[in-house]
Amino acid sequence: MLARVQSCAILGIDSIPLAIEVDTSPGMQRFVIVGLPDAAIKESSERVTAAVKNSGFRTPRGTTLVNLAPADIRKEGSALDLPIALGILASTDQLRSETLGDYVIVGELALNGAVRPVAGALSMAIGARAKGMRGIVLPVDNAEEAGVVEGVDVISVRTLDEAAAFMSGKLDLVPQQTDFAALARERRNGTGDLSEVRGQAHVKRALTVAAAGGHNLLMIGPPGTGKTMLASRLAGILPEMTFDEALETTRIYSVAGSLLGGRRIVHERPFRAPHHTATTVSISGGGHGSRPMPGEVSLAHNGVLFLDELPEFNRGALEVLRQPLEEGLVHIRRANYSVAYPSRFMLVAAMNPCPCGHRTDPKKECRCSAGEIQRYTTRLSGPLLDRIDLHIEVPALSYDEIAGSDRSGPTSADVREEVQRVRNIQRDRYDGAFACNAHLDAAATRKHCKLAEGADSLLQNAIDQLGFSARAYDKVLRVARTLADLDSADEIFTQHVAEAIQYRSLDRQMP
Repeated sequence: MLARVQSCAILGIDSIPLAIEVDTSPGMQRFVIVGLPDAAIKESSERVTAAVKNSGFRTPRGTTLVNLAPADIRKEGSALDLPIALGILASTDQLRSETLGDYVIVGELALNGAVRPVAGALSMAIGARAKGMRGIVLPVDNAEEAGVVEGVDVISVRTLDEAAAFMSGKLDLVPQQTDFAALARERRNGTGDLSEVRGQAHVKRALTVAAAGGHNLLMIGPPGTGKTMLASRLAGILPEMTFDEALETTRIYSVAGSLLGGRRIVHERPFRAPHHTATTVSISGGGHGSRPMPGEVSLAHNGVLFLDELPEFNRGALEVLRQPLEEGLVHIRRANYSVAYPSRFMLVAAMNPCPCGHRTDPKKECRCSAGEIQRYTTRLSGPLLDRIDLHIEVPALSYDEIAGSDRSGPTSADVREEVQRVRNIQRDRYDGAFACNAHLDAAATRKHCKLAEGADSLLQNAIDQLGFSARAYDKVLRVARTLADLDSADEIFTQHVAEAIQYRSLDRQMP
């Protein structure tokens, strides 16, 4: 008897519909799976057979043929265990259901019939809705993340027996609904407060500008000046994530299997800080299997990617940042696949001014030769530096700044409120076309970054003297636009251009 069950597979962060056809017939005892399955799916024959038997059902006798359609797409993972098992029950007349074809079904099976969580459940629920399915049946541990999708019933099951009872109409299960607004109201994670950082008022100003406009930031200074501490405070001053941002970011974490440890919805902006020994693949994404995995540039989507000791990173790992910084996407092409992951993040980087770190420290002598300094700084390519909007020097602290007991400057909550106000201005101005000033393309930059009288001549003189590239010119305009927004100014005035130019000058001072 032939049975047909609907399921899906994941490619990138998108769900691909699959049809699982199960046919049982008399003959030699064997279990065959066709349709380009990987090793995990081939092994499912043993898991499914044991789960069916241990759940109180009879295992089929003779030949069991499972076809995964379409047959020209490589399938991998263990998410097809549950639909294959239900297909077997339907083909052997142990499950009679008029709604079996109305649901997308996913889940891994344990040998005792328990249903284990799978990666990519959120994308699967979105795919089920897009296909016009009535609902999706999935593991209980995936219910909260999939429950944010409206317009489709999210049915969570704990065991194969429970799934079969629901599909046959013997068990009534209430669809899962997740209140995203309630999750978003939860207390922000402990990132520390900006006012805890001693001194560095001008760096805090740069952080505020970067957060308000979504700009990339490079901090240069000796060890122990607070660069890492300042970067860790950035997540606390960024605006709250919108529902669409949270949904897209959660899809990435779901596909990567990073939601299975307790967190179900990413409702706070990610802060990723890979070590400088990270490989190019771990930064960009990909891998050796047929299923590409998101890298750090995608896991930081809608959040912050912090690279400490920037020149110490592998040159190839740094160069792969250029495409996502420009396009907000990272394209991964291998022999077996080609996918694009969202990668719109704020890059925050920190570095020493020289190998020993003391070239700009007034109290410690630098022992680096001119050649060593040159080799150190030239590890960063010009095109990469051009894509970083703000270059800021972080000087060594004085004794009074270190030993002072009073907090200095505004709190993270105060700055976040100001950043949110400026982001609201940008959202209204661009009417959804761009999220913030840093994302403007060339045409939008010319349209929305109008210079007041006198500001254009100042920018022209700076370009002639400092030799800015065309990309750096656009970066200056966008940063100046953010500075004007902070002042609630419609036009960009001379003081805004002057401050924006100041943030671009440090890379020209480096040898």
